[in-house]
Amino acid sequence: MLRQTKIVATLGPASNNPTTLRAMLTAGVDVVRINFSHADASALQLIALVREIAEELNRPLAVMADLQGPKIRIGRFKDKSITLVEGQAFTLDCDAPELLGDNHEVSVAYPNLSRELTPEDHLLLNDGLVELEVTSISGSQIHCTVIEGGVLSDLKGLNRKGGGLAARTMTDKDKRDLRTAIEAEVDYISLSFVKDADDIRHARELMNEFGKKIPVIAKIERTEALQYLTEIVQEADAIMVARGDLGVEIGAAEVPAIQKHIIGEARRLDKVVITATQMMESMISNPQPTRAEVSDVANAILDGTDAVMLSAETASGQFPVKVLTMVNKICLSTEKHASFYYDSNDETCHYQRADQAIAMATMHAANHFPIQAIITLTESGDTALWISRQQSKVPIIAVSANKRTIGRLCLAHNVFPVFMNYHQFAAETLNQQVLEELVKSGHLEPQNFVLLTRGRKIGTAGGTNSMEIIRV
Repeated sequence: MLRQTKIVATLGPASNNPTTLRAMLTAGVDVVRINFSHADASALQLIALVREIAEELNRPLAVMADLQGPKIRIGRFKDKSITLVEGQAFTLDCDAPELLGDNHEVSVAYPNLSRELTPEDHLLLNDGLVELEVTSISGSQIHCTVIEGGVLSDLKGLNRKGGGLAARTMTDKDKRDLRTAIEAEVDYISLSFVKDADDIRHARELMNEFGKKIPVIAKIERTEALQYLTEIVQEADAIMVARGDLGVEIGAAEVPAIQKHIIGEARRLDKVVITATQMMESMISNPQPTRAEVSDVANAILDGTDAVMLSAETASGQFPVKVLTMVNKICLSTEKHASFYYDSNDETCHYQRADQAIAMATMHAANHFPIQAIITLTESGDTALWISRQQSKVPIIAVSANKRTIGRLCLAHNVFPVFMNYHQFAAETLNQQVLEELVKSGHLEPQNFVLLTRGRKIGTAGGTNSMEIIRV
């Protein structure tokens, strides 16, 4: 059974060696994530290595560069960490970058923070495990009372409860990292802490200056982003439900319903969507997940997510390959039991492009005729993506001669990209030669029907205008 849901795995110290990478790709990774919060120009070598291994294994693979964004972090402590006690006073200083903190104060790497807060605001640190209430502000110093104590160590994140901080998404570090990612020719750029559609447009402008156009993933992790969700989804190429910081800002209890809403909006607007953060958190240090984590992954799939993402589980955890094997099993089991359906009576959609209409007609035919697979010859990947927006158990084999399109489609639900230089085939025998190659590679079995879409003019993006049912 082919797995329809895609798996994104973050690379890090636990997974940056050839042996582990080879095992991870074999276990089912579709997209690798480079987290630039913890990476620099050395990521170029890691990206080259993982692509080399993917080519050896003949596996399509996408690379995602995840930019850090305006993550507000505290500074470092003299003794690496402290323990705060409920009721004690604690000060944050926004203008003391060299300060080594102690039990009374620590620096914050965001100079404007003191100007954006008011007394009685609540600050959440270390993913919400420590909570402070602002009592007063004097210059760059924010004086607080500890509401919820606990251990606080170097460089932990800080959020304002309820959101509302003004930091935009592209920092100077992000601009440097963007240049590195472009140099590596990554398949996706992921923007952290997107506030509105302007953040995405700004990133595209920077890419244009560098002479590149790379698909953008908007991470939804700020309260403000929920207010502008529709325009963000419309502007982005893909969406990530980044439940970590989002849960800190809106409260953990709100996350499940918001997750469903974000996934629903992404699917409504024909955009790819990833569900991320703490999906298999216990497997960072344990060889088996909790039942709740298994249900979490399964429910994201039932919500309609295209992909599930692992972070620390594969970047720094003890069992990077085991966790991938487990997620693969969960995906296959959920997809087997899920009652995916296709609404063929939807009269509300009207299409402006021929390839969009062909995509919808293709899925209707595939769900009402014994089709083994949908084959789409695609230059840009758009037709395959549109077909994948409809729920179906019929696999979509996207054949492209464009390696960037192959990378883009690694993230799309139920799409299986295959690189093939079909431009060299004779026009009169093109379909048959493509099918013969897919039989040889094991993607198709003879004597079954397939549904093939293509454009009359091969090599032209957006030109899909035909659909044909063929017996292999």
